[in-house]
Amino acid sequence: MTAELVRGQNHPLSQVRLEIRVSAGTPVVAGATIGDERGKIPGVEWVAHPGAPTLPGLEVSRQAASDHRLAVDLGALPEAVHRVSVLLALPAPGTGGPVRFGAVTAPFIVVTGLDGSEIASYTITGLDVESALVALELYRRQGAWKVRAVGQGYAGGLAELLTDQGLAQAHQLASGINEAVARGLARSVQALPRPADADRSQRAAASTPGADQGGSPPQGTPGPVPPQPMPPYGSSAPGAPQQPASPYDPQGTPAAGAPPQSTSRYEGHAPTDPSAVTQPSGPTTDGPIDYSHPRRQNAAPPPPTAPPAQPGQPATPVAGDATGWSMEERLYNQVWGMFEDLARTTAAYRSAVDFADARMEKELDQALSDPRSRIGGQGDAAREAAVARQARLVDQARAALDRDLAQLAAEAEVVEPALPPAYARWDNPVWHAYRVPMEIPMALRVGDLHLPEAADLRIPMLVRLPLERGLWIDGGAGSLDGSFTDTHDLRRLAMETAVAHAARLLAVYPAGEFTVHVIDPAGAGAQVLVPLVQAGVLAAPPAIGAAGVADTLARLTQRVDLLQMAIGGGVADSLPPGLDTAEQLLIVNDFPHGFDDRAVNQLRYLADEGPAVGVHLMMVADREEASGYGPLLDPLWRSLLRLTPVPDNHLADPWVGHAWTYEPALVPPGSQVLQQVLAEVARSRTKGT
Repeated sequence: MTAELVRGQNHPLSQVRLEIRVSAGTPVVAGATIGDERGKIPGVEWVAHPGAPTLPGLEVSRQAASDHRLAVDLGALPEAVHRVSVLLALPAPGTGGPVRFGAVTAPFIVVTGLDGSEIASYTITGLDVESALVALELYRRQGAWKVRAVGQGYAGGLAELLTDQGLAQAHQLASGINEAVARGLARSVQALPRPADADRSQRAAASTPGADQGGSPPQGTPGPVPPQPMPPYGSSAPGAPQQPASPYDPQGTPAAGAPPQSTSRYEGHAPTDPSAVTQPSGPTTDGPIDYSHPRRQNAAPPPPTAPPAQPGQPATPVAGDATGWSMEERLYNQVWGMFEDLARTTAAYRSAVDFADARMEKELDQALSDPRSRIGGQGDAAREAAVARQARLVDQARAALDRDLAQLAAEAEVVEPALPPAYARWDNPVWHAYRVPMEIPMALRVGDLHLPEAADLRIPMLVRLPLERGLWIDGGAGSLDGSFTDTHDLRRLAMETAVAHAARLLAVYPAGEFTVHVIDPAGAGAQVLVPLVQAGVLAAPPAIGAAGVADTLARLTQRVDLLQMAIGGGVADSLPPGLDTAEQLLIVNDFPHGFDDRAVNQLRYLADEGPAVGVHLMMVADREEASGYGPLLDPLWRSLLRLTPVPDNHLADPWVGHAWTYEPALVPPGSQVLQQVLAEVARSRTKGT
């Protein structure tokens, strides 16, 4: 039963791994301090805030938001820590929000266990002119931990609050926190050196790209490495990667002479990232591309419990039925699981059919090779028996497949409506209530994946954010059904696909944290680019002609050079004042028109070095037309994730080798959702300036 606390009241804590949820009704900054026995904080390294969100045993949000979830592991705190204070503050004046807590809804804070069970809650009332407050504190007394409702407000804001806790650098730190929140630096400049970022330093090894359609990875390349399980709070990532498991037998390959059995999440396997699909034919990349879920340094709460199933009935699907700290993370992991379940059950079905066919062929050969079977109709009976056994095995395999597909279809019907905008299709009603987010989502939907055995079952294809490799929209890819063969139509549709992806990226980033540039040398994409141009969300008008190409590439390559030097020299906080710290996307249309050798080399440089410092590439080009440059462009194409503007089965997962049919995430014909979303993005930028 939840203890509803009042100011000054305390309550014992029976768990050491906790989640602290904050609901404020208006964007607030959430932070925490760890203190000694007197509650004093010796230095800024004892404060968790949006610019430095993690401490041993503690993780807070990276930006101001109306709702927060703070992760606490009391057992992982240093021995010197005896108190954890949870802080709330209104963003600094000038950001357009309220300046005192008395003008907003009373903040509500609840402490829960990892299973979601509420331990204690506190509604912080009686506030007036305060702009920062200590909401509650967790403190250690005689070896046991307790929670106390505090609700102590400070009219002087964070600076006064931190000074009261004994921090000598209170004013400097408060100023830095306010500046980081106001300018979004907590996720832009400071997040640029992503390989060294603590939140991303323990990534799981991803599967190696390079498999062709439905085939195995080329010889000489390492095999797929499955995602590793999340380590407990404070533990390090596993050292050596585990050996890949069989796609349909978690213990290894199936027994000789028997068809493999499928396993699913309902039988307890770990998910595989649906975006870890490989490129079409061609050489592999020089190194593995990591699309795996980044490891958190704390244990996530268990998934919600589904209603108990009736005897003999399948489990009732539940949206968010996966591990994760937030519903977004749970849905992301659930999509992983759906992808892997479909791959597993399809692999088992195909293997069972192959086994049945091979067995029938063997029995027929034996029957025909024996002359005695040709007398008295014995041969005909043997053939009929072999065919009947093959049909029976195939029917059994199909029944198992249909059962699993029905369960997955029921799950998809529950999950799809619950997806947030970043994961949702453009026709999802969630876009009609779209508002510019305060934080970057975990991933972005770039389309759907399906297999021929279940053409109606679509699995969202999600790629991690920030993008770690560029995108290539192949304007020369024909559709599977032959409905698109005209070159002009394919090029137009490829550009429409690029615009839809760019609009989605703009929509899922906080205001001003994503900038889009366009190179359209011949102006061939002018009509398709109208939504981006009219909304005013581009950094500049589309660059045309050779001069426009050279100027845009020069500015972006110079930006990459500058950031690399700043990060390498440890002076990322001393960048020029006018530098746009947002993530950058360059859309290149009609390549290679207007590109000389220097421009091509600059493009390759951006594709290789840009993602590490927030510069991403989206190519819209026909691979065949660009082949005139020969092997010069091979590294460029291999570094990009190829997508198509029409359904195509060019994506092969290196896990079981299925050829997945990809369908792009396009805006429905006649829909105005793209214009509405872009208009909201433009309004948010106007407010920000």
